[in-house]
Amino acid sequence: MVCASTTAMADRISWYCALFLALMLVLSCCQSSESEFNSRMLQIQRSSMNKPCDEIYVVREGETLHTISEKCGDPYIVEENPHIHDPDDVFPGLVIKITPYKQR
Repeated sequence: MVCASTTAMADRISWYCALFLALMLVLSCCQSSESEFNSRMLQIQRSSMNKPCDEIYVVREGETLHTISEKCGDPYIVEENPHIHDPDDVFPGLVIKITPYKQR
């Protein structure tokens, strides 16, 4: 009787150990995928920092024509966008055309 309960307890403990190991394996796979994802996102952010602005640009919160001009390399934003009547009246969501100076 003692031998049967010891065997049952050993089986139960080995089952819990196997379950714990499987759980640890799954969690370690998720963690490596997350770190790979984070490193890939950093790579994309770094490459987009060096990339010139797109031809169509949407103004974001806190931006001015001056900051956009510096960021995108286009000193002639006002001349190329006749819908901008007042350079001081720039608001988030405004769509403007960008032509980097290097392309001229």
